[in-house]
Amino acid sequence: MAEHFLTCPLCGFEFRKSDSLCHHGCPLGAMCNLNRCPACEYEFPEGPRKGSWLRQLFQREAAVPLLPDEGLLTVKTLAAGERAEVLCLAGDSPSRRNHLAVFGLVPGSELRLLQRHPSFVVEIGETVLALDADVAGDIVLKRPAA
Repeated sequence: MAEHFLTCPLCGFEFRKSDSLCHHGCPLGAMCNLNRCPACEYEFPEGPRKGSWLRQLFQREAAVPLLPDEGLLTVKTLAAGERAEVLCLAGDSPSRRNHLAVFGLVPGSELRLLQRHPSFVVEIGETVLALDADVAGDIVLKRPAA
C-alpha cells in the first residue's frame, strides 16, 4: 500500500499523513478532517488526493519559461551580492523542496547570492548554503520592490 503524502498549502512542506501533529494524541483525530503541518503547524483540510491517474492526466501543468520582463528570475541569473525574494521552488522533487525548506528556503524568504563559482552560495537569514547549478535553476525569485 502506497503511503499518502500531504503538502502544506502555506509552507509547501510535504509529509506523511501519519506524521501530522493532529494524529498524535488528539481525541478528535478520527473524526476531524484537518491536518496540521509538522513544519509550520498550519492546520488545513485534506483536499482531494493527487493519486488519481485520471486527475493527473487532465491537470498536467506545462512548464512556463521565466520571462525577464515579468521580473521573475532564478538564482543562476542573480549577480553576486544581489538580494531577491523566493517565490517558489520548482522541479519535480518533493524531497528536494523539503530539504531546502528545513534550511529556511521557503516562499517569502529573502535570499542573497554570495558567490557564483565554483558553486552558488546563498544566504537565507542566518543560514549559508552551497547549491549545485541544477538546484539554483529551480529556485524562482523576484526582485524586491524598489
